[in-house]
Amino acid sequence: MRGRSATGSRSVTLEADRGGRWLVNGAVAADLEGFRDVDLESSAVTNALPVRRLDLAVGQRADAPAAYVRAVDLTVHRLEQTYTRAADDGSCQRYDYTDPTFAFACQLTYDDSALVVNYPGIATRAL
Repeated sequence: MRGRSATGSRSVTLEADRGGRWLVNGAVAADLEGFRDVDLESSAVTNALPVRRLDLAVGQRADAPAAYVRAVDLTVHRLEQTYTRAADDGSCQRYDYTDPTFAFACQLTYDDSALVVNYPGIATRAL
């Protein structure tokens, strides 16, 4: 992952194996051990990874911690996330999403392919 700003360019390399062992720039990231997902700050796309993988039934809840990449400096942190499948809205699936790290909660809406329709404050797709 590479980024460029007025102060120059930065990059970070994330690697994970099927056992949940993570490397950040080649160094073992023990605090990410066992994680299956990556979350890019301010991205409407990366939450679809656990939504699709978890395949929750309405009313089910699951924790899905992720390797969180900050947009400003590409640092990688542990991010605790929880998804609870809410009642569908027509053909769209809804998930109550919580992130205690940033005291953030919202309801995410996805189409039947698990592509984002609405991520409050970040993205709304015209249907």
